[in-house]
Amino acid sequence: MCGRFVSSTTPDRIASYFGATFDTEPLPANHNVAPTNDVYAVVADAAAQPVVRSFHWGLVPSWAKDVKIGSKMINARAETVAEKPAFKPLLRSKRVIVPMDGFYEWKVVPGQRTKQPYFIHRRDGEPLAVAGLWTAWRDKEAGADAPWLHSCTIITCAANATMAPVHDRMPVLLPPPVWHAWLDPDNHDLDGLTALLVPAPDELLEMHPVSTAVNNVRNKGAELIEVIDLDDVELAE
Repeated sequence: MCGRFVSSTTPDRIASYFGATFDTEPLPANHNVAPTNDVYAVVADAAAQPVVRSFHWGLVPSWAKDVKIGSKMINARAETVAEKPAFKPLLRSKRVIVPMDGFYEWKVVPGQRTKQPYFIHRRDGEPLAVAGLWTAWRDKEAGADAPWLHSCTIITCAANATMAPVHDRMPVLLPPPVWHAWLDPDNHDLDGLTALLVPAPDELLEMHPVSTAVNNVRNKGAELIEVIDLDDVELAE
């Protein structure tokens, strides 16, 4: 799964990188984005042009009774996204790209007291373009004037050789040549879309161990991605 990531790039730079416009209130830099946080995502607007907007992370389907279900729908598996009733309609026409500076995963280390977190990012320092889905929900009990909540989920796939030593899953990373096809709401080719949901090339990413301070979602500073010396990590007695 993908349960924490880093979003510290400004929305203007994100928009420039994806050839998009920016149409949302700026979010604070966050080096420990957690489920139910608001996140940036690139989506097609009414004219099918890319635009950066903010979404609630954790998909809240239109039929949901309340937003709590979103905390259980932060990820969608690439292998079944075209089959699950909650995701298949969205795969047809409601797709987003979630930009990340990197993400975290935790590795079980024999003899270590807690799982060891790692920060995973592109070798060249460029943003990750993560495949996702979105939808809109409104509390029906609050009346016709209730505001819409726009939410998203991140699609994951099997780990590549780089990720496998740490975790068996990773987010789907989309290369630039397929961004337009992924965002195009008129592209309903499910076979072609699911063919894009594959592990990233092994050489694209690198990782390093970081402090367990990232385990606490209240910690959000840049120090969370600093490299630590594993020789200083306390082992279980």
